[in-house]
Parts: sequence; structure tokens; C-alpha cells
Amino acid sequence: MHSTPGRPVIPGWRLIISDAGRFWAFRTHLFPRAAVQAGAESAVDADTFDEIQAIVAEQEETARTALVEEVTS
Repeated sequence: MHSTPGRPVIPGWRLIISDAGRFWAFRTHLFPRAAVQAGAESAVDADTFDEIQAIVAEQEETARTALVEEVTS
């Protein structure tokens, strides 16, 4: 995850910063069903860019873990 000068970016996610300064991230493609059932959320929010990056990373890890478990079971 990275940011470009003046505009934060999270690849694969659409980032919106509200007028109040709150960060919202929406995944550009929905998670597979197994990931959603495991708790991965495709829309998250946070107070700072660092926090939204961490939350997005958690969602991606939840999805990855769910998909690996689905393939190996």
C-alpha cells in the first residue's frame, strides 16, 4: 500500500476522504463468498490513512486465509 503526493492510494480499493476527514475504503471487486463468510468486509472506515491501511490489510488477510482453507479442505 502506498500513497502518491497529495493523494493516498490503496491498490484494489477505492479510497474516499469525507469532508470531516474520515477515511473510507471500498474494495473495487467484491470478495469471494468464502471470504465474506469468514468475515472479510469490502467497505471499511477509519480516522487516519495509517488506520485504514491496517484495516484493509486485515480484510485482505482474512480473505486470503479463507480462500486457502477452502482450497485445502
